[in-house]
Amino acid sequence: MRHGFASALVMALGLCTSAMASSAATGMPADEALILLKDGNARYMSGQSTHPNLTAERRAETVRGGQHPIATIIGCSDSREPLELIFDQGVGDIFVIRVAGNVAGPDELASFEYGVGHLHTPVLLVLGHTSCGAVTAAVENAKVHGNLPFLINQIKPAVARAKAWSPNASGADLLDKAIKANVWLTMENMLRKSAEIRELVQQGKLLLIGGVYDLHSGQVKWLGTHPDQASLLAAATKAHVQMKPKHVQPPVPATGKTEAADQGSMIDPAPAHPEQAAPSAPAHQ
Repeated sequence: MRHGFASALVMALGLCTSAMASSAATGMPADEALILLKDGNARYMSGQSTHPNLTAERRAETVRGGQHPIATIIGCSDSREPLELIFDQGVGDIFVIRVAGNVAGPDELASFEYGVGHLHTPVLLVLGHTSCGAVTAAVENAKVHGNLPFLINQIKPAVARAKAWSPNASGADLLDKAIKANVWLTMENMLRKSAEIRELVQQGKLLLIGGVYDLHSGQVKWLGTHPDQASLLAAATKAHVQMKPKHVQPPVPATGKTEAADQGSMIDPAPAHPEQAAPSAPAHQ
């Protein structure tokens, strides 16, 4: 009896928070959005998912009023990491980017910027997962084919960092550390390479956080903000300012030239050789 009541209570609370998410519009505070994600993951992990916002009415609502997701999330393409299910969210609730190894290349960065800049999601989550095949390939320096080397090479700096942190780590321990380091690396690339993300974080309008999803338990381990976020923001902002082109005064015309000569200088000179001249238009027959 108690179990039935508890299950009903969890379902009711889940529907309540889902209703909050479905009515979420631009301006939801990041801490509220994060609570919705954490509560949804708790329901999923405990087998109490409510599967919200999957009705025809919800689809029609998002067509009429547009999408107002509560978070932008990048996760791995791994079929065992279904992001909407992990957080017990439905249609229009989260803006999802998935790519093997949850890396941040140019296409992914553009998608992040759409989510946080156009859709105004208050949370940007980088979510790695245990037993990641892409990170495993980077750790083992596996021989890969086709376009995969380009992807794996983006992860290798995270592996090198994990080895530097823990020189004696190996096997599963090294893999776990590399997965976490890869989450940090993607967050760093966001801050370094996207002025829009950087400015939103600096203005307090965006919460950039990391996490690792456990394939066995279904639980998301929240890593929080990047431990070096402040220094990364400062360094990236300084580099961005230094790269801005300086205003250059136009050259002063040389003195002693007549106006006619100056005007003549604007005319393209005749070709040095007659054969270089453009062919004339054919005469009318």
